[in-house]
Amino acid sequence: MNKLIILFIIVPILALVLLALNVLLATHNPDESKNSIYECGYETVPGQTRSTFPIQFYLTCLCFLVFDVEVLFIFPIGSILSLVESYGFTVFFIFTIILTIGFVYEIGASAISIDKNDIINNVSDISKK
Repeated sequence: MNKLIILFIIVPILALVLLALNVLLATHNPDESKNSIYECGYETVPGQTRSTFPIQFYLTCLCFLVFDVEVLFIFPIGSILSLVESYGFTVFFIFTIILTIGFVYEIGASAISIDKNDIINNVSDISKK
């Protein structure tokens, strides 16, 4: 049997059958905690040591995740650079230039700047509780 037939016909059919079995056989009785609104997995209760977390940290993590992926591409290129010749090097160089332009744009848009006052205010809010 051809691998493409398995990929494009049998796998979607299997996925639909498994989803249908889940809908038919699973119990659907959500309790109050499942239906309640929450943020970051918990509700903030006054007096707890947990506090709101500045979104800038998440944005910074997402921005640097892109550059972690770039590092994953650098290692294989470095090991086979003699095999890919000038075309492979040019493609990798263009990829690096595009990511560098994105990094400069992130800095210009202040996506990865974390204000020290936000950190100090967050720490002082935690210490007050």
